[in-house]
Amino acid sequence: MSDQTTFEREGGAGLPEHPLPSAPEVTAVTVEQNAAAQAVAEGAVAVETTSVASVTVELGTSHFREANAAVRAALEQADTVVLTEVFAQRYLGCAMKAGKRLEIHGTPGNDLACYMDGGSVEVFGSAQDQTANTMNAGSVVVHGRSGDATGYAMRGGELLIRDDAGWRAAINMKQYGDRRPVVVIGGDAGDFLGEYMAGGVVVLMGRPGSHLASGMHGGVVYLQRTHVPSNLPQGLVACDLDAEDAKVLGGLLARYDRCFAGEVRPDGTVAAAAPLEAFVALRPASSRPYAALYAS
Repeated sequence: MSDQTTFEREGGAGLPEHPLPSAPEVTAVTVEQNAAAQAVAEGAVAVETTSVASVTVELGTSHFREANAAVRAALEQADTVVLTEVFAQRYLGCAMKAGKRLEIHGTPGNDLACYMDGGSVEVFGSAQDQTANTMNAGSVVVHGRSGDATGYAMRGGELLIRDDAGWRAAINMKQYGDRRPVVVIGGDAGDFLGEYMAGGVVVLMGRPGSHLASGMHGGVVYLQRTHVPSNLPQGLVACDLDAEDAKVLGGLLARYDRCFAGEVRPDGTVAAAAPLEAFVALRPASSRPYAALYAS
């Protein structure tokens, strides 16, 4: 399980003690003047200024409870926290608010950025399962691949993955009002991509697995026309891009290139967005795909 109940149970009292091989270590604090402070230094203006701190924390082999406690403490000091030596600690960035940023070097564990509410996470490495689980708002950028259930039930924000995603990515995604979640996958995706999707946008540059968008009843999946399966689930249609599609997809492909273009993947290929004209839009033919299964 990866919901809030699990989070509370695993972090709550009454559980067996775990050996803690090492505690997180704050290894450096860097303070940079903002633009106003720089102007004061040059004598251009005379206003009260503040400083923005960037704190570096080495997680090492610390238990996820200790790791998250250290990260929360660091975020109290600084808007940007750089995490090094990250080894699968869970729940990093959970519920993080707007204006806060995590820069992660290593492999974060399950539920990275779950319930995140406007923060920013960038991973220089791969991520494990349930990245951006039920995320409300914010941005997650992964310079690698992401595991199963990536983007599960996202309600807003964006998730950009340079390489592949595991099974059941973007399932149960939904949108409401001006919140429209986005998942961009630069490589392949496992089975059940976009299953039961109720809203939002998925961009897949590689090949989908089986059961693509089964039960989808909202939102859109953009994929290359050469990768459209011959056995699309009943109730889905693949169509050419309209003007709005071109605007939305064009912006997301440009965003992917700003994040990843020129990076070399583990297989030796170079990351780059596919051309806009290569894509089609996959949509549900109806917003009630199961209507025929129930009595009226």
